Amino acid sequence: MNDDKTVRLCKTAVMAALVFLGTYFFKIPSPNGYTHLGDCMIFIAVLVLGGKDAALAGGIGAALADALGGYMIWVVPTFIIKALMAVIMFYICKKGDKGFGLITMALGASVGGAFQVICYTLVKIPIFGMAYAMVRLPGLIVQTVCGIVISIAIAAVLNGSGIIKKIREV
Repeated sequence: MNDDKTVRLCKTAVMAALVFLGTYFFKIPSPNGYTHLGDCMIFIAVLVLGGKDAALAGGIGAALADALGGYMIWVVPTFIIKALMAVIMFYICKKGDKGFGLITMALGASVGGAFQVICYTLVKIPIFGMAYAMVRLPGLIVQTVCGIVISIAIAAVLNGSGIIKKIREV
């Protein structure tokens, strides 16, 4: 492995760990379960890593949190949904007029988040039934919106201080 591959691997591993920590440890109770900060970390990973590496970090970190949290039924769907959510956000941000600005980040995170809400709801229907999926929908929307809002606030601070740019350059 050359230095570039090693740096990419390390940055991806650190972001996967942050996604895991944000999902597994930072839980905020909500009416339909809990809201966590994992989505926020996935959105930040997109800014720091780009598409493919953020997808890996998001998928691995979130799936690991499900596995260690005892939610084995969700490991594979979570890996796929979170990875695709990151890819969607990346491509929307990449196509934006100013790249990874806060407006394009908000748009990308919103579309990726909407994708996540739809996919998790569709996965719940055959497993638990339509009623369960619909009852859990508001909590999932709250979790996704919280992740978007918090990630935009964090990104504003990190962009303003130049940290994201420096991390990308490493």
